[in-house]
Amino acid sequence: MRFVTYASADGDRAGVVNGDLIHGFPRGTTLIELLGSSLRQAGERALAEPDEVVPLAGATLRAPVPRPPSLRDSLCFLDHMRACLRATGGTGTLEPAWYQIPAFYFGNPATVIGPDDDVPISPGSAWFDFELEIGAVIGTPGRDLTPEQAEGRIAGYTLFCDWTARDLQSLEGRLKIGQAKGKDGASTLGPWLVTPDELPFGPDGRLALQVRAEVNGEPVGEGRTDAMDWTFGEVISYASRGVELRPGDVFGSGTVPGCCLLEHLDLGDLGAFRGWLKDGDVVSLHAEGLGELRQTVRAGAAPHPLAARPDPTAKPRRPRVNPAPSALPYTKGLHRVGDDVWAWLLPDGGYGLSNAGLVAGDGASLLVDTLYDLPLTAGMLFGMQPVTDRHPLSHAVLTHANGDHTHGGQLLPGTVRVVAAEGTAHEMRTEMPPELTAGLQVMDLGPTLTPYLRDRFGPFDFGGIRLRAPDQTYDRRLTLEVGGREVRLLNLGPAHTEADTVVHVPDAGVLFTGDLVFAGCTPIVWHGPIANWIAACDTMIGLGAPTVVPGHGPVTDADGIRAVRGYLRHVIEQADAAYAKGLDFQEAAFGVDLAEYADWLDAERIVVNVYQRYREIHPDQPVLDRFALFHLMAEWESRRQPSPEPTLLK
Repeated sequence: MRFVTYASADGDRAGVVNGDLIHGFPRGTTLIELLGSSLRQAGERALAEPDEVVPLAGATLRAPVPRPPSLRDSLCFLDHMRACLRATGGTGTLEPAWYQIPAFYFGNPATVIGPDDDVPISPGSAWFDFELEIGAVIGTPGRDLTPEQAEGRIAGYTLFCDWTARDLQSLEGRLKIGQAKGKDGASTLGPWLVTPDELPFGPDGRLALQVRAEVNGEPVGEGRTDAMDWTFGEVISYASRGVELRPGDVFGSGTVPGCCLLEHLDLGDLGAFRGWLKDGDVVSLHAEGLGELRQTVRAGAAPHPLAARPDPTAKPRRPRVNPAPSALPYTKGLHRVGDDVWAWLLPDGGYGLSNAGLVAGDGASLLVDTLYDLPLTAGMLFGMQPVTDRHPLSHAVLTHANGDHTHGGQLLPGTVRVVAAEGTAHEMRTEMPPELTAGLQVMDLGPTLTPYLRDRFGPFDFGGIRLRAPDQTYDRRLTLEVGGREVRLLNLGPAHTEADTVVHVPDAGVLFTGDLVFAGCTPIVWHGPIANWIAACDTMIGLGAPTVVPGHGPVTDADGIRAVRGYLRHVIEQADAAYAKGLDFQEAAFGVDLAEYADWLDAERIVVNVYQRYREIHPDQPVLDRFALFHLMAEWESRRQPSPEPTLLK
């Protein structure tokens, strides 16, 4: 039999499904009251003498047991855990304890939802995921049960979706005290509770159902429930040790391998990942004999921030002071840099703290780049309103594909024409989804890399970002007319990235360089060749603009461009000399003499720059992904940290 809880004019009530109809139990009867040996008889009475009959198709279904006395989620499929470990950079090898006892944690009965309910994204999460599971519902009480006795206590089975905030789960996992906000946002049960006699079981007694998961109609994974390592009977037996189980208690099976997003994450090929769940995504979960869950994901509320506690064991950090000179105050906000031209500055110019620009014409204006997250971009657009209210945005130019220049595009009005070089559009299509950057804030990547990434990327909010693709692309040169003003775009890449656009406003003498210029900050060669970046510096100097707005750091002039050119030449000299001595690139990077560039912020980027130069000299050098390069930068930077001041005994 199939039992449901559904909404009626008199409130929620229980019923039994008969074909396309629901035969309702008497008003006030709940399914949890009927669980046990009398469940079948109650169902037969309802089929023979229903209190009401309603069409199944038009009914709003709740979870069969809307508020279970307890909710335990197990991990019966060890292949799921192995795949999750590999997806997050591990080997997939499980600790011996996984093979000794069945794992489970307590979920939140108060956040159980039904198959017709929308699913709110957990507040503060950018990595929202689903997990296709099967739920077993206890029918009769018992404690200290054998596995065989435990199987006999199961009243029925239902589909179970364990909605998971992976980023919160990853961060909380470092506390090593169990699941918390990563798991208690929502759990779906439904659409109905099916008694065991209607379901197939294998010769070994395992529930044998075929299942599959889809997002927006696209397959994510499929599998079988008889691939369980730990059976429901074993998990329930373990949970009942010294504990009285009650009718309505729910046990989740854990994820059927492949039937969640996390298992399909590959840190070596982040561009292939479909991305985490976002507002409007529709998740469909199917299980043979148990029906289908089809639910829409909705944006959640923003969390109220909590201030971190000071860590008394933390190593003192080198002071971050941008050393570049500037004729303008280097403060956050909008600064006039020319006739109806402004720069939006974000000190100190380190990771994610990028600059943007605004060029106003007669009744129109052009934005140069957005910022790293939605709150930063919203603040910038608000700060620009005194200008854009009079000269509405008509164009936005993306200088390159890095997220600190593109992530805020969705906040631009639909009437704004977004323009970028074709290479920038290509990188935006193929790089990892923006929300994966949240992993830099929460993943445990070891004692050196983890604090480095927390420090560099911790302040940003990567939730809810949807990249807005360019509406118009160009190859090398493009001239735009903005309210009667001529704005020239030149793609001088590849250099920092695959394509690097500079925005020249000739009548104002202003040049927005994107990340071809870092002022007081160390450039980083993600693409190269370095010689092409040096040539780009020569081209920018040749434009003769007296005011230069860099991608990072304070407003500068041609001397700021010359400084970047000098740094890049220094990289080539140092790397080539080390290569001639037979040093590998790590030896070269860790032994480099930075000379006058040593006090530039984020000096550890020399690791990437030397690596790129070695690849140019000898293309057969081993290819390293960005996580490996970040780890080497973190190691380089950790060796430069000052030692704690000695304590003098008195």
